Amino acid sequence: MNAQFAPATALSGPTMVGPVLVVSGLAKAFDDRRILSGLDFTLAPGQSTALIGANGSGKSTLLKCLIRLIEPTEGKIEMLGHDVRALAPRDLRAFRAQVGIVWQRHNLVPRLSVLSNVIHGVQSRLSGPRAWFQALAPAEVRAEAMLCLDRVGLADRAVARVDSLSGGQQQRVAIARMLMQRPAFILADEPDASLDPQTGEEVMALLLGLVREKGLSLLMISHRLEHTLAFSDRILGLAQGRIALDLPTADADAAGLRRFFDHQEAS
Repeated sequence: MNAQFAPATALSGPTMVGPVLVVSGLAKAFDDRRILSGLDFTLAPGQSTALIGANGSGKSTLLKCLIRLIEPTEGKIEMLGHDVRALAPRDLRAFRAQVGIVWQRHNLVPRLSVLSNVIHGVQSRLSGPRAWFQALAPAEVRAEAMLCLDRVGLADRAVARVDSLSGGQQQRVAIARMLMQRPAFILADEPDASLDPQTGEEVMALLLGLVREKGLSLLMISHRLEHTLAFSDRILGLAQGRIALDLPTADADAAGLRRFFDHQEAS
């Protein structure tokens, strides 16, 4: 593995100095339809940032552009000290291993155990069957996976099949799997969207706890205003493909955020 992508130790925080993300002039168009138009923003380490905006404003497109799951049309992305758009395919794969992603869909293997699913997160640094099944994984990998499960409160369900768990528990398994990557940056696309209010709040509190405890950075898409206000340090609002709102969460309130959405619907 390239030394510049060497992972941190298990469950440790990064030692990033300076911004974790600098986006300059980022644009994305599909054919003649422009989704993102000249985005500029910078994120500091150890910060939880909520990305808000109406449906179709480009939030998910932005997250995918940041790690080149979608190729940007224009602009520059510097994340974790790397020029993301300049990375060759092999280095891009290694870079992505440093970025944990929590999707709305958990993308777990239902028939496998909770522990095996969490072990899948080690694939960025271990290949073959040893990275797929708990029975074949090295002892140190199983131990690290158990640490990750303990962090999300599911160590006692390690041998249970994933399809026996509730939706909230499955999201916790997905977060534990993400922790196995030893990420320095987390992208979360509405991680609470498919969960009931109480479970969604627990998952969001868990993500913010990781930011606080491990010094990670989080950029999350949020549609629940109460979660935006409770679990972020900063709010970025997208409208018509541009940054239309950027303020510390301490300066925001629910009424102001509702006005932001109302203005989008009226325009």
